[in-house]
Amino acid sequence: MSDEKKTSEQEELDDIWGEAMAEQQAEPTDDASPPSEEVFKPLQESTAEGDPRDLSMVMDIPVTLSVELGRTRLTIRELLDLAKGSVVELEGLAGEPMDIMINGYLVAQGEVVVIEERYGIRITDIVTPSERLQRLKRRG
Repeated sequence: MSDEKKTSEQEELDDIWGEAMAEQQAEPTDDASPPSEEVFKPLQESTAEGDPRDLSMVMDIPVTLSVELGRTRLTIRELLDLAKGSVVELEGLAGEPMDIMINGYLVAQGEVVVIEERYGIRITDIVTPSERLQRLKRRG
């Protein structure tokens, strides 16, 4: 490509950018004034009888529930030394409530139960958001 052609293309780009910048500066920038029309319209008009927290749209979304018996920290050497029959001591105490997690977030605590030869968990306490923060601070 010749230098003349590169220069003319660059000048055209500069002109386009210059026009765009001038256009932007010419627009009023009064942030306090409301927009002339709604950018996003509501998905559905709310009615007096409608529930603002209608969860029906998300009821079929699958989540993962897991129960944590306890935790421990191992060095890589200790991990490599594990074999069939090894016992790993956990920080949790016997009889202590188990943490019930939904997608990795603590939501409740419970106790282990056995029903027809299967393990289950009986919820004994629902964890509030403020309690979740306190527990995270203690573990961190």
